[in-house]
Amino acid sequence: MVRTSRVQLACEGPADVSSAPTSSRPHPGLWSPGSLPGNLTQDTWFLSFLHCQDGGSLDQVLKEAKRIPEEILGKVSIAVLRGLAYLREKHQIMHRDVKPSNILVNSRGEIKLCDFGVSGQLIDSMANSFVGTRSYMSPERLQGTHYSVQSDIWSMGLSLVELSIGRYPIPPPDAKELEAIFGRPMVDGAEGEPHSISPRPRPPGRPISGHGMDSRPAMAIFELLDYIVNEPPPKLPSGVFTQDFQEFVNKCLVKNPAERADLKMLMNHTFIKRSEVEEVDFAGWLCKTLRLDQPSTPTRTAV
Repeated sequence: MVRTSRVQLACEGPADVSSAPTSSRPHPGLWSPGSLPGNLTQDTWFLSFLHCQDGGSLDQVLKEAKRIPEEILGKVSIAVLRGLAYLREKHQIMHRDVKPSNILVNSRGEIKLCDFGVSGQLIDSMANSFVGTRSYMSPERLQGTHYSVQSDIWSMGLSLVELSIGRYPIPPPDAKELEAIFGRPMVDGAEGEPHSISPRPRPPGRPISGHGMDSRPAMAIFELLDYIVNEPPPKLPSGVFTQDFQEFVNKCLVKNPAERADLKMLMNHTFIKRSEVEEVDFAGWLCKTLRLDQPSTPTRTAV
């Protein structure tokens, strides 16, 4: 049984997992109440940490970027996978709350997986300002059955689709919305049929997520959860992303957790191997997108 805990993990580079510290030394990116200096409260410390993350969270970045490029998401995927692997292998815990708002970035090119649950005050303030209903929980968690780190993998896959298309992907966009998102008609297959990543047509007036091109009101929570459990999972549209990336996401979003890819399989996936060697100026892209001043010596331009 995998136990759960609220921790904060920094994923700053290729050596993060391979050079993980022994149990006698706390990892510099891990946080626990006992590690705080005596004069700092949890909230004070955490807000100080957020100040260092001048890029904010990926849901905030998405509002400015509209869509996040695949090569950037390759670096994000590496960081999240390494973070989850560290938690699983070194601490036998899972994250349980992987989503864009729990992935922080900064102008030095660092990507940090964290858990906003460390601050009750902050999470209350976020809930008060949150508009819309969305869930990143896996089908097995929603059904109340046994779950493991495979549930975190589902959450990562769902987050990647959202960051790729610019809105929470359940229910998936139809052909008309995809055309609005990508600025051109989407076709699927050699016949050139209009492409949709939605598994079934939505009746007129059917409420979907209010985030994105469709202005109809968000689904009621029971409709959303029923959709996640009983409908096919979302996927990336064809003709926009590489086949490697599409396959990677599809392996994350398999509804049966026993058939879903595990951390080792994903770390060895072609998409991740390609992203590991691909030089990407993550810091430069982020600073340009958010109009931030880029440090003269970024920590890392390729995660």
